[in-house]
Amino acid sequence: MFVPILTPKLQSIERRKGGGRGGKTGTSGKSSGSSAPSSSSSGGKSTSRGGKVTSVPLLGSTNTGKSTATAYGLGGGNPITIPSGQLFAGRTAGGGTRGQVFGTRTYGSGYPGITGPGVVGRGFPFWFWPVVWGDSAASTAYLHGTEYGDSMNSSRVGGPMVEATFISNTMNTTFHVLSDNSTTTSLVTTIDANCTAHLSSDSSSLQPFNASAPGAPQPEQAIQYYRSSSIVLTLDGYNNSATLDSNLNATDSPLPSAIDLKLLDCLNQTIAAAAPLIDGAGPWWSTVPSTVPLVGLAWLVWALLSFV
Repeated sequence: MFVPILTPKLQSIERRKGGGRGGKTGTSGKSSGSSAPSSSSSGGKSTSRGGKVTSVPLLGSTNTGKSTATAYGLGGGNPITIPSGQLFAGRTAGGGTRGQVFGTRTYGSGYPGITGPGVVGRGFPFWFWPVVWGDSAASTAYLHGTEYGDSMNSSRVGGPMVEATFISNTMNTTFHVLSDNSTTTSLVTTIDANCTAHLSSDSSSLQPFNASAPGAPQPEQAIQYYRSSSIVLTLDGYNNSATLDSNLNATDSPLPSAIDLKLLDCLNQTIAAAAPLIDGAGPWWSTVPSTVPLVGLAWLVWALLSFV
């Protein structure tokens, strides 16, 4: 069941049909890599609706000022400017909401209000850093940068990057989810619960991500980015020629026909609905001015309760 406001309107994966690598993202209308699906999901009843809100401990950088994110949380809040003395000082951070999680197949998508490939110099609308592809992507400039360090960078919000593998139990189909440690660990738990009917028993193994390692997922295998390109879903055997094409109007290569589409839909919907977000609002009492007398505050609480 789709519940307006409380439940994000999720999107399905659709290939880009030209017109630039960085189409609009969001939950309304078409994007260059996603479109709104029907209200039902072929991946199972709980893949995209009504998940349990769960606190997710954050490893890595403490620049967020918070030690947890929230699976199935709504995100949001007012963006801030990262203060002097912190990593990426002067850039904006925060404000991203659940309805803005979807990107496309383009690295650099999933940034609310921003189009075009690449992540260099950008802010952090969801606080989390974009995934990095390392030296293996050096031949294509927008895929390669050094400002976020390598995948092992312990300063990354959520900790160093790790990958999780998800294998179909009915077809020769293998997907990978790449993100920071905290995010990927949380998603493994949720995906195991939501998509178990489609998963092989060999799935869900976690390991550090190293793009230079033999057999590691590569950027041309990406089929969907999420949350300002800080999460990516890849497919073994897929080779998107548009990823490495210098023509920004290149069309995405179609997905292989003989893949497990039910598992794909389940993974896509679950990641979009459950990816941990950092909530913008703090405890409501933190917004009360310090000049309010304690007696006055107690009276205010009593007055509010009297109308309940």
